[in-house]
Amino acid sequence: MRLPETQRIGYVVKRYPRYSETFIVNEILAHEAAGLDLTIFALRPPVDTHFQELLARVRAPVQYILDSGKAREFWHELDAARMELEGFDEALDETAGEDASTVYQAIRLARSAHNLGLDHLHAHFATSAASVVRLAARFARVSWSFTAHAKDIFHESVDPDDLARKLEGADAVITVSDYNVAFLQAEYGAKAAKVHRIYNGLDLDRFRYQAPDERLTRIVAVGRLVEKKGFDVLVEASALLKAEGCTFSCEIIGSGENKAALHEQIERLGVADLVRLEGPRPQAVVVKHVQEAAVLAAPCVVGQDGNRDGLPTVLLEAMALGTPCVSTNVTGIPEVIRDGETGLCVPQHDAKALAEALARLLIDSDLRVRLASAARHLIEVDFDIHRNAARQRALIAACSTTGNGLALHPAEVMG
Repeated sequence: MRLPETQRIGYVVKRYPRYSETFIVNEILAHEAAGLDLTIFALRPPVDTHFQELLARVRAPVQYILDSGKAREFWHELDAARMELEGFDEALDETAGEDASTVYQAIRLARSAHNLGLDHLHAHFATSAASVVRLAARFARVSWSFTAHAKDIFHESVDPDDLARKLEGADAVITVSDYNVAFLQAEYGAKAAKVHRIYNGLDLDRFRYQAPDERLTRIVAVGRLVEKKGFDVLVEASALLKAEGCTFSCEIIGSGENKAALHEQIERLGVADLVRLEGPRPQAVVVKHVQEAAVLAAPCVVGQDGNRDGLPTVLLEAMALGTPCVSTNVTGIPEVIRDGETGLCVPQHDAKALAEALARLLIDSDLRVRLASAARHLIEVDFDIHRNAARQRALIAACSTTGNGLALHPAEVMG
């Protein structure tokens, strides 16, 4: 078994890069800083029009293992794998129930892993990336793991049998909150025995704390304009604040499918003079806006399709920067937004409670400072990316190189 810092790892994602997935880039950069040899594999090309500037710091090469959909290329890869990969034909039994695209990409990934001498494959999200990695690891005879976040656990499209097969078959599984661990263990029992909680982390040198005693009377919200972010509740809360005569402004940074609906709601409720949809912004600009605001709002909800946030990275960033947060009691959020201690937590879908919490922080600078100081301490203890990435490397190093799985006790990983 190689030491964690000398392993060669393949990181597999659906698309790379993605504007909203800074948590993956943070993790990659932390691994590279520790000397880990990484190759990034993407199943699809990028589709975003904006990218975060920290991508320029990633040194790992990127391979796109796209599916052309051409039968002759499938058979070519199959024949090549038979020549290169020991035991490949026997491993084909694992492909039952998978579509041809997944099998084709898994063969390509396995051949690359073999040719590059990779020790381990890790997928982010339990969906298509994990499907491809499950097969590729079997073909290439390396260990594998995946990180499950939120949509890949809770969305109505999740196939429980498929997820159970991945939970049981992986050498290790990571998820991003204690809530997720408890949910998976309750739903999948012994098949979830290899699930470990490792929080997403931040490079704290990039998020310097500033006490929030003197801030603009501004509310800031950051995220994709989709149902689970609850920005419609924030717009409604803004209308309530306006009706109470509160002095404030609100900016919502991000893009997404609900932009038109939010714009219509802003106009209908008569808050266009106070609430602005800012569109996507580079992270450096987002940081500046968050540092200037009196409060960050993250009114997350469980969507009608079951989709929800696991633990929004923007909450961690705001807490690190010294901007007090108001969020909701959804999934793992109460693990960081401890009501009255590290932030204010309100029920989801409750615009009145959200408005009241926002008003408290807009008005009370002493409360802002007290909550922000405690929040920064929590981030330093539990969300340092270098410490958390080291735990992940230790978990990967402990995985069996024969792909038979190894159930570690969570304390061995979490410290």
